Amino acid sequence: MAAPGDAVEWVVMCGEVRTALLQHAQSLPGAAAADLLQLRGDERVLVSERPNAYAVSADVLTGVDCRLPTSSGAKVRAVGTVAARAVLTGGRVLQSGAVFRSPPSGPDQRQPWGHYLARPGVVEPFGKLTDRSVAAGFLLPTPRPGELDVGAISERLLSRLLRHQLLDQRAPFKSRRTRLRWVALLAPDGEGPSIERFTLAEDGLRTVELRLPAGTGSAAAASLCEDLALHDWLLTTLVRMVERSRLGSADGRDAVTALRPAVDHLLHLWMPKARADRALGPLWEVLEREPGFTRQWQTLVQRIRDQLALQAIPLRRDPALTIR
Repeated sequence: MAAPGDAVEWVVMCGEVRTALLQHAQSLPGAAAADLLQLRGDERVLVSERPNAYAVSADVLTGVDCRLPTSSGAKVRAVGTVAARAVLTGGRVLQSGAVFRSPPSGPDQRQPWGHYLARPGVVEPFGKLTDRSVAAGFLLPTPRPGELDVGAISERLLSRLLRHQLLDQRAPFKSRRTRLRWVALLAPDGEGPSIERFTLAEDGLRTVELRLPAGTGSAAAASLCEDLALHDWLLTTLVRMVERSRLGSADGRDAVTALRPAVDHLLHLWMPKARADRALGPLWEVLEREPGFTRQWQTLVQRIRDQLALQAIPLRRDPALTIR
């Protein structure tokens, strides 16, 4: 069902997803995941077990009255609410995401808060909006002082959940958080969705620029980017674990020990498009061609399985070396 804010015409949509390993020794079962993500008393957490364990919180709103980022440096004041939610996949990987959408123009003066609360996840500019300048400004590495920082909203939610009393703070392995910052502009009339740009930057930042049809809701766009952020985190984490294991150069048993957490906690989570909106699913085909997410994942997984198989083969005694 579409959210009320989705009925508002939009020309630019912006969001940021933070992804991290749950700080808990074991994966959380469904009931515990629901307790963790219970952000609002009036909305229940949605939990699914197929095709893998998945839980998503209700949206929480943050009121904002500030400037929007712009590539030109123009000062565009906007007022409204940013919608944030949390997702737990496989009882193991925690994500927080914040998103807003902006119409082509807004009122010339500030409205009562009731006006903005009736449009959740919508941030209205004063006057007309230059969508391309806002999109380019939003993808800059660091927001300027006084500009809307959606990443900070997402980070606050993630940090809050990672400190939850349900968690024992005993993660099974070390990993880093990643950030995926994304923008969407309207696709030309009659054209489908497309990925214009996907970049890997320093400090765990990824940026994505999309073109989406006018009827696309913010929930569908956010789900797509959460899915992309999840699989990027899985791939990034597995690459680092393989590098740290010194697979191929260290003692085979040591490498297997170092990679055991990947086998126990990560390998079964790779399911691109498992919950992507059907209309946006084809965008994953672009990512499979370039940069080739699944090809790289499968190559790494095969290396790990080969190493496990080698260690399982018992050493045969060479008859020539037998002591009589």
